[in-house]
Amino acid sequence: MSIVDAAILFVAGFLSGVVNAIAGGGTFLTFGAMTLTGLPPIVANATSSITQFPGYVTSALAYRREIRSDWKEALVVGALSLVGGLAGALLLLSMSNPGFRALVPWLLLGATAVFAAGPLLKPKHLHAEQPLGPLGLVGQFATSIYGGFFGAGMGIMTLAVLGLSKGGDYHRLNALKNFLAMVIAAVAIVIFASGKVVGWPQAAVMIPAGAIGGYSGVWVARRVPQTVIRALVVAVGALLTVYYFVSG
Repeated sequence: MSIVDAAILFVAGFLSGVVNAIAGGGTFLTFGAMTLTGLPPIVANATSSITQFPGYVTSALAYRREIRSDWKEALVVGALSLVGGLAGALLLLSMSNPGFRALVPWLLLGATAVFAAGPLLKPKHLHAEQPLGPLGLVGQFATSIYGGFFGAGMGIMTLAVLGLSKGGDYHRLNALKNFLAMVIAAVAIVIFASGKVVGWPQAAVMIPAGAIGGYSGVWVARRVPQTVIRALVVAVGALLTVYYFVSG
């Protein structure tokens, strides 16, 4: 890893922390930067899960009161998400880099579309709280498989599933979403680390950068409209999608 590569990764890690703190979508930046610096797609994807994990943990800790109030459901849905994340991570390891590379532009296209539609997917009229029903459990299981396999847009998909099938206070939904994202990322990290597909030097550069970016994101959030950040993330996702379609 050259000094230039390390600088690119640090900047991408920092910016991913900023956008995650404001609007989400940092995976687009970390995955793109790692493939740009020469990491194979599977390694870049696995390493991106490592770099995003600390942010999931701190977000879950910040919402610990809401998570405790729904701890029984959190454990049930968390166990389901753990199994789904495990399946997704194992599915990724079963693929070759060329095979995964062929899927990347389609995954990025879908994730970019989901991210762009994020405000529309958030429940506008939250109905009375109710347990997550069978359809919601199936939807979350599918989302967790996707999260273990790729991850970009996972948070928005989870929030949409919870909002459409459960309802209730937005912050309680967001708290459960952060907890589930942490569970999915944790099991994926264990699988990826055991499968030896993690670029640890790159992760070592990006993790502290992401932590600094996450802290700075609060400052940015007070000065830059979220719509601007969201537009920039969508632009990055679109550019990466075009790049992978053209270069493939």
